[in-house]
Amino acid sequence: MAVSASQHHSLCKLIASPFSLPNRNPRLLNNPNPSPNPVRGRFRRFVCSSIAASTPAAPLEEKNSPSLGDATRPDFPILDQVINGKRLVYLDNAATSQKPTAVIKVLKEYYESYNSNVHRGIHFLSAKATDEYEQARRKVAAFVNALEPREIVFTRNATEAINLVAYSWGLSNLKSGDEVLLTIAEHHSAIVPWQLVAQQTGASLKYIGLTKEQVPDVDQLKKLLSKKTKLVVTHHVSNTLASVLPIDQIVHWSHDVGAKVLVDACQSVPHMSVDVQKLNADFLVASSHKMCGPTGVGFLYGKSELLSAMPPFLGGGEMIADVFEDYSTYAEPPSRFEAGTPAIGEVIGLGAAIDYLSNIGMQRIHQYELELANFLYDSLLTIPNIHVYGPAPSETTHRAALCSFNVEKLHATDIATILDEMHGVAIRSGHHCAQPLHRFLGVNSSARASLHFYNSKKDVEFFIEALRDTIDFLTKFQ
Repeated sequence: MAVSASQHHSLCKLIASPFSLPNRNPRLLNNPNPSPNPVRGRFRRFVCSSIAASTPAAPLEEKNSPSLGDATRPDFPILDQVINGKRLVYLDNAATSQKPTAVIKVLKEYYESYNSNVHRGIHFLSAKATDEYEQARRKVAAFVNALEPREIVFTRNATEAINLVAYSWGLSNLKSGDEVLLTIAEHHSAIVPWQLVAQQTGASLKYIGLTKEQVPDVDQLKKLLSKKTKLVVTHHVSNTLASVLPIDQIVHWSHDVGAKVLVDACQSVPHMSVDVQKLNADFLVASSHKMCGPTGVGFLYGKSELLSAMPPFLGGGEMIADVFEDYSTYAEPPSRFEAGTPAIGEVIGLGAAIDYLSNIGMQRIHQYELELANFLYDSLLTIPNIHVYGPAPSETTHRAALCSFNVEKLHATDIATILDEMHGVAIRSGHHCAQPLHRFLGVNSSARASLHFYNSKKDVEFFIEALRDTIDFLTKFQ
């Protein structure tokens, strides 16, 4: 269970502090072109007593201190409720994460205090909104260690970011005879746009299968790479298999044959430190709503030289330099790809989410979730007749904190329904936007429990007991 308010107060305190992002690129946080009305925002920094005396390399938690899940759960008001008579246990984080009070407060403040359009007005509200919007871009750039903020393009979501690359870069660079390599485990949003582009350009798609350990076969990918390969599309972390791919190696091999690499980082950026310069990926996408930020906004990272050479994706206001009756000239990136009024409040909320995650520390989150991932996997294997997909964890193989599974003779949706209605446990059932992968595995669907840092081992233990009861209940009707 979550710690009480008094216990939480004794362990943690809120202090006001200037904005900082430890272990990130500090020069990205300085605005080279400050507006006449700079906004020097201050935010609330969450400092636990167990963190204050430690270094990033120190053990995650003191032996008698609360877990990261117990310490942060009170920050998420939605988790403090009863569902169908039971305390809510939210284990659908691979679909979307919950939002801390700090993010909700920033959204509320924007709409109550300085709601205005950005980049177009000189009045106080517009200047402040613009400052906060562009500060969020700098925060995202620092968070993934982009070389400069203009390499970050805000989009509606990661799906739109992939479509932006497909239609802007893909239609301009792919032709008949070219090949795009993908893994069979990709999300639909990383498959369908390239199918549409391939139909228009004559390029072909080639898929990489799985190893016997149910991990995308990177050796097969390496063998399939050729001078025909123009693009490799790959996830960083699978939303179904929980496998983690060696992106730096894939990028190196791909660049050796002249191919670009697009990384779907939706399941990695919220859970671990991601450094785009170290990965050397050409494009990388992620979604705000999976990293404790608002829905309706995502981002594309693209190398400056690539973005500068790409034509616009959408036409309209903001993305232009000049408009004449018969032609237009276009702004430099990122404005070129942000046509119309953006999701201003949501972008600012994403910046607040990055503040929140950075104050906890992405390495701390990652190490804690590795422990949770192993505990979840091992606990599920104690249940008879269960099949968990993806690799077994080991000293060299790390799983993300999610498990997709099936129980013999039971439908995944029946399991998810009973877990919700009888136990208040929220998991996912279905194909998880990965139908080709499920067909490859020989199943139509699976159930999925996915964790975030505000979950705890107690959540997993409750889920396992609820799953046992659910299986017993459902087998009575067979």
